[in-house]
Amino acid sequence: MSGVDYSVWDHIYVSDDEDATCPFVDTPSLFRMRHRSRLEKMVEFQQRGEDLETSFAECRRLLEEAQGRLAYLEERMREGGEDKESEAELKKVQKKLPWNVDTISKDGFSKSVLNIKPLSKEETGEEKVENHKNFLGKYGEKIKHFGMLRRWDDSQQYLSDHPHLVCEETANYLVVICIEYEIDEKHALMEQVAHQAIVMQFILDLARTLKVDPRGCFRQFFSKIKTLDKPYQDAFEHELEMLKERVRSSAQTRMEKTVKELEEEEIQKRLGPGGLDPVEVYESLPKELKRSFDEKNIQMLQEAMSMLDPEEGKYHLQRCIDSGLWVPDSRGDEDGDEDGDEEED
Repeated sequence: MSGVDYSVWDHIYVSDDEDATCPFVDTPSLFRMRHRSRLEKMVEFQQRGEDLETSFAECRRLLEEAQGRLAYLEERMREGGEDKESEAELKKVQKKLPWNVDTISKDGFSKSVLNIKPLSKEETGEEKVENHKNFLGKYGEKIKHFGMLRRWDDSQQYLSDHPHLVCEETANYLVVICIEYEIDEKHALMEQVAHQAIVMQFILDLARTLKVDPRGCFRQFFSKIKTLDKPYQDAFEHELEMLKERVRSSAQTRMEKTVKELEEEEIQKRLGPGGLDPVEVYESLPKELKRSFDEKNIQMLQEAMSMLDPEEGKYHLQRCIDSGLWVPDSRGDEDGDEDGDEEED
């Protein structure tokens, strides 16, 4: 009997492409597909092994480089210790040296500084207007965008990205935008921009209180307003309502002024040759004269004039001529009659 135990071969599984077939699939094609799949898996496994070896090699290289740098640093530390010992030895030698006229003392400082506040150059009115105009021309659209932001976080992030907007010019321009929206009867937009104007004003007030640049403290304002500090929020809402009232009042005043200017311009356009307003003169005429002008009847006008007192008729006639309601005919000197032409505005 042989001494070889062949039972260890009983549990060996050897895969074979011909183990399983399907009657509905072409057998050679199935074998080729399985063989190609097995080859692809072998190539993939081999590629993974190569990638791992490459990674291991890179790690070994970095480890060697780090060990080299560590050895260099240790060497430098040892040299530094030697330098400290040499420095301590030098100080001991210096202490033992005798003093002389050159080493007994030395200057504490070699210059004098006078603490004088430099005179700040104050801008003239024209320079302020020019600087304000340049600022709005450069950042006007960004200020309008800031005025439309609603969330605290969005406002804070926008000012972080554009810190140059944290200034007095921005606050003033936001108020101007509020007034323009109120004049255009865009009340919701006015209230939104007014909110942002108060945000900017509170930041500037906080900077003046802390005596710092406003660009460096706007985050403190947002931190305080978002912590639900009720007295601070009440003060904010109070200032916001006051600004809305001022904006409405300013818009109303501006509209009234514009209407008045238009009326004055219209009056100037219709003034007669003597500088009188024909509408005003017409309203001051007696009833019969008004009727003749309404009906554009010259005969009725002449009869109405003849019925008046001569002085009164002369007075009204001259006012009609000065306002342009009555234009004397140049032929009046030839035939002795006064013919006219009326104009009514």
